Amino acid sequence: MTGLVLKLAPGERVLVNGAVILNGERRARFSILTPNANVLRLRDALHPDEAKTPVKRVCYVAQLILSGDAPTDEGSKQLLLGIEQLSQVFRDPDSRALLADATRWVSAGNVYQALKSLRSLLPREERLMAASS
Repeated sequence: MTGLVLKLAPGERVLVNGAVILNGERRARFSILTPNANVLRLRDALHPDEAKTPVKRVCYVAQLILSGDAPTDEGSKQLLLGIEQLSQVFRDPDSRALLADATRWVSAGNVYQALKSLRSLLPREERLMAASS
């Protein structure tokens, strides 16, 4: 079986194609077989007030697409623009690889995987921000 495999903790919520799904009292595992389904773990979701740094703002755009709050076409354009802007700052090979992966995922229509790649930049961004203050 292929597709996205989600493992949910008891009581965990996930957004799938605009519908909030609440897991029951036990751990659960299920596969999303529909290609390009919009999936967002609500524990990973950023509140708008939290999107104050460049990487978090780009992640938030991806989140808006996944939640259905931004049209996919326009949101993807904004997402690619944000990734391009991040590539001007993150110049190390590992960060470049993550940004290239995110770009490929957006171009392929898989915003969930792009968001996963972008979220990997958050610790690096935090270190850069701490070093500059």
